[in-house]
Amino acid sequence: MTAVRASLIASCCHDSTTAAPTGGRAAREAYRVGVTRALEVLAVAARLGLTSFGGPVAHLGYFHDEYVRRRWWIADDAYADLVALGQVLPGPASSQVGIAIGMMRAGLAGGLAAWLGFTLPSAALLVAFAFGVEELGVTSAGWLHGLKIAAVAVVAQAVAGMARTLTPDRERATLAGLAALTALLWPTAVTQVAIIVAAGLVGWRLVPAPAATVSRPIAVPVGRRGALAAWVVFGALLVGLPLLRQVAPSPALEVFDSFFRAGSLIFGGGHVVLPLLQAEVVPPGWVSADRFVAGYGAAQAVPGPLFTFAAYLGAVMRVGPGGPGGLPGAALALAAVFLPSFLLVIGALPFWSALRARPGFQAALRGINAAVVGLLLAALYHPVWTSAIAGPLDFAIALAAFGLLVLWRQPSWVVVLVAALSGGLLAAP
Repeated sequence: MTAVRASLIASCCHDSTTAAPTGGRAAREAYRVGVTRALEVLAVAARLGLTSFGGPVAHLGYFHDEYVRRRWWIADDAYADLVALGQVLPGPASSQVGIAIGMMRAGLAGGLAAWLGFTLPSAALLVAFAFGVEELGVTSAGWLHGLKIAAVAVVAQAVAGMARTLTPDRERATLAGLAALTALLWPTAVTQVAIIVAAGLVGWRLVPAPAATVSRPIAVPVGRRGALAAWVVFGALLVGLPLLRQVAPSPALEVFDSFFRAGSLIFGGGHVVLPLLQAEVVPPGWVSADRFVAGYGAAQAVPGPLFTFAAYLGAVMRVGPGGPGGLPGAALALAAVFLPSFLLVIGALPFWSALRARPGFQAALRGINAAVVGLLLAALYHPVWTSAIAGPLDFAIALAAFGLLVLWRQPSWVVVLVAALSGGLLAAP
């Protein structure tokens, strides 16, 4: 049975070369198959984007059920390799796994279709919420304050869960504590980048390296030349955009650089986007702290990837005269924060099997992941706690929301609704 299934998966992922058409007919047939498969990927990913609640771990469960068990687009061992790749690359793990599966199914167009289908539903909901916030005003709505309180519980749960997994020993727990302390004392975007780089070096030298991992190579529709080109583009944008915004200042360029850098340096899952984006948009006054935390709370109530929080920020931000905002700002921020994921997936897939076998590489990632816990812990205090908890009643709602998440295992969207209703009731005259 296993052999039969493997054969079926192979036939789904690769066109047969027997009795293949030739010449122009072959090109037309290849184009037709490519378009059909890309549209198929788009439809499946859109359904997942509308129904995938619960965060990255839950998303990966939905993906396994849909892509591995139901459709046989990819084998179990290859899926496990893609999940491991998503965990070690910067950016949203579940989105990167979806992009990789889309690429394996229908080439680069399939990767784009997988991202569009999975991302646009939640992005559209958060942009609609952003326009509602603009109309209603943040400070006058009790239910919006409830969303900020919900964010306290959600981030606290993320810190606790990640600490258990990523800081299980004294060395990594100490590294996380030092990262949190540094981020609180010097709260800048440059500091956070320096923390990640330093943690990787410390992990490489001091954290015990895991045993080497051996796995079968993953067949991907990208050659090594294409992968190297993706790395060159990624590096050029990461280094060049900050320099370009100094030479030729432009509000749109500043926004693209800030969100691209955030998407390039986020390890450890969607919640870690919080401190990096906060450092990029709140200190310069693009987005107020109240609007930032309210939007982050709302992002817990929608399906799909948490990185679509960038679309909300792009819609509400104000970046000087003529700067992007509204729908153009949302589109620019969303594209910028996800572009690194595309480039990194394309660049890493052909080399992933070899990298996994290097203990030093794995040790550096362990150090980075420990620092990520510290960064998220610092963000839990500021801006999440400082913006949401103003007295005993706020703390009581946050404690109840945390209990619903941790003790009663309620999904995030339920907890967000309960907190919003509680905030609205407390603010009612």
